[in-house]
Amino acid sequence: MQNLQNFRDYYEILGITKDATGEEIKKVYRRLARQYHPDLNPGNKEAEEKFKDIGEAYEVLSDTARRSQYDQFSRYWKQKGFVSNKAPKPKSWSGSSNGRTSTQDVDPGQFNDFESFINQVIGVGGRKDTRNGGSSTKTDPFRTPKSRVEYTVPKSPPRTPRRDIEARLTLPLEKAYQGGKERIRLEDGRSLEVNMPPGMVTGQTIRLRNQGINGGDLYLKITVEPHSLFKLDGFNIFCQVPVTPCEAVLGGQVEAPTLDGPVKMTIPPGVRTGQRLRLANKGYPGENGKRGDQLVEIQIVTPKNLTSEERELYEKLREIETFKPRADLLGLL
Repeated sequence: MQNLQNFRDYYEILGITKDATGEEIKKVYRRLARQYHPDLNPGNKEAEEKFKDIGEAYEVLSDTARRSQYDQFSRYWKQKGFVSNKAPKPKSWSGSSNGRTSTQDVDPGQFNDFESFINQVIGVGGRKDTRNGGSSTKTDPFRTPKSRVEYTVPKSPPRTPRRDIEARLTLPLEKAYQGGKERIRLEDGRSLEVNMPPGMVTGQTIRLRNQGINGGDLYLKITVEPHSLFKLDGFNIFCQVPVTPCEAVLGGQVEAPTLDGPVKMTIPPGVRTGQRLRLANKGYPGENGKRGDQLVEIQIVTPKNLTSEERELYEKLREIETFKPRADLLGLL
């Protein structure tokens, strides 16, 4: 009893059913070829072998005549191979669709291994299993249907077309303002250190040359996160600063936050809630290098908890103060 060794189930290799359409086969092949491509899996021998199996399976199943012949003969595959004295003889194959001109019936049992069978009967230049010490081969895509060619696969398989890709990068406002080096991780597993320019804004795109697919470019689309203190308005920055009633009445210097750190600013006596003060050149940098301004809105905040001394002073102030903010309202009554 003779067995055909190294049989390969092309449907199982591609993960498709036997009634899959040509378009479905092409779609699955492209996805798997991209996933296991040697360029994206450098040094991964298992991925390289998988890539070769996928290519061989697609070569057969994408060709209607070859697929029909493969389906016809693979029906006689048993768990341990073709059995020559049990497999019924399939119908003859002739004509030029598979490169065979013989009209004799084919007995699968006459072939020592699947490599010989797939090559001679169906006309596909398969490859020997490198795990058993054989050399890797593949079919020349430019050969005529009647020719059979075997040769060693080059170390660098043909590259897929160059393609640009896009990725989204979300940054806190401080990082977008300062720029500098940032390490990012892409969906394909790569980790890149990127030198970010200062003054980035939402919607800005940064081009990274040769970081796409096969020498294409990578475009980083920037999103700047909302900030708890600062709000961008063009190249101006808006923020609110709380002051005490005494600071509002007497004026003086208070600290205000900026993207460069806290700075001293002078508020005028009698400042009102909602009044805006301007810090020149403390805003966001523009394309020409000039910075906008920071607009500081004053918020007068009253204390919730007073010491006994503070309460006594406030009560005394109430007795002696002459300011009557509701005088106009009472005069209308």
